[in-house]
Amino acid sequence: MRLPIQYALSYPQRWPNSELPRLDWNKIHSLNFEPVDYDKFPCLKLALDAGKSGGTYPAVLCAADEVAVELFLDRIISFTDIAKIVQKTLEQHQNVVQPSLEEVLAADRWAREFAINWRPE
Repeated sequence: MRLPIQYALSYPQRWPNSELPRLDWNKIHSLNFEPVDYDKFPCLKLALDAGKSGGTYPAVLCAADEVAVELFLDRIISFTDIAKIVQKTLEQHQNVVQPSLEEVLAADRWAREFAINWRPE
């Protein structure tokens, strides 16, 4: 997340980042894309489903993911627990189809509280 945050903070310029060299498009001759393996990338499937469902699901997904990633970075959970937390949070959420701003913010708060208290079975 550091690179996307850096990009957001430095827009429209780009601050140098010695950890990531600039991509030289002149050296790239082709790009190959393969079907997504949702077993390897379960959070992508969760994100696509939340986006398709709409309502408060996208806010809940983002909040749960932020909490889960923070727990992982703090070495409280394993990497694979990130997807489990996000999935369980989405499963327990009662979607509001056409939410007001207050309902989106309430869903965000609820998801953060649920995710921070989740523990693997």
